[in-house]
Amino acid sequence: MRTSCLLAALAVAVASAGCLPETGPGPGSARPPGAPRGTAQVSASLRAQAETELLSALDSTDPVIRAHAIEGLAEARGAAARTEFLRKLSDPDPLVRFAACMACGELRIADARPLLLKLVTDADSSVQVGAIFALHRLGDVRFSSGLEEALRSPEPSVRANAAFALGRLGEKSAVKILLPALRDRAPEVRLQSAEALWRLGNQQGLTYLVAAGISGNAAHQMVAILAMAAPRDRRVIEHVRCGKDSEYLEVRLVTARALGMLSSDEMFDIALSAVRAGESRQRHLAALALGAIGRPDAADALAALLKDPDPDVRVAAATAILQLR
Repeated sequence: MRTSCLLAALAVAVASAGCLPETGPGPGSARPPGAPRGTAQVSASLRAQAETELLSALDSTDPVIRAHAIEGLAEARGAAARTEFLRKLSDPDPLVRFAACMACGELRIADARPLLLKLVTDADSSVQVGAIFALHRLGDVRFSSGLEEALRSPEPSVRANAAFALGRLGEKSAVKILLPALRDRAPEVRLQSAEALWRLGNQQGLTYLVAAGISGNAAHQMVAILAMAAPRDRRVIEHVRCGKDSEYLEVRLVTARALGMLSSDEMFDIALSAVRAGESRQRHLAALALGAIGRPDAADALAALLKDPDPDVRVAAATAILQLR
């Protein structure tokens, strides 16, 4: 949840005929076999260390780290971390306030309402979007038309965040206002709108994502692959697998994460080996993939990443540890 998203243009068109198979594995299908799971368990001590890392990261001097810590706590602890989310609604950086708004909305934290009402008029337009989203989730729809207005903002990041929020509201009435955004002049807006539409079950959104997933642009592929997996609909698993054989380790790691989101651990070994990668962004992606896969036999590797020199890697590892099951 960032005010400037890593999104990209779609370079390849696909046929308008259905992207989903008429028949195929549904959400309850058996997972493809991966490496043996063993008997590993995640200790209470390691989970406590992971929580401590996330709580510490909330006060990092880097707003990106603070925002990622909010996302991690929302994913791993949910509403149990409401006190921290409420505190971060007053963070000096708009990126962090936006992340806190989205967390409060996703988790329907009613105590946030007074602060959210103030943030509807925040100086930052993306924070306004986050506040409107959260209030809508809490049943206050007085400001919801502001999301449609934000789709017409002169700032691409605001338009992208408006699409992001509309997709997560889960209301199919948003489809009609998101469809024109597929023609937006900014690539990040087009792709974010495609993700939102696919979350709402719209085929045109999926068509865009499939096209991006097979494009030659690695950044496009990574965004699209994760977006396809986001609704946890296993019918798209073959499209998600398009990144398995990429020449870029980053694309393979994002694919491993997306497959984990679809209940497949088939790329577990790739993610596990990448925790020792030389580049911090690769270790970061490896941790996120292991968290999505959720296998407890990744605990030792993730524990080592809690000591990584890069704080973003530590946050990703902490989040992943709390996702192991």
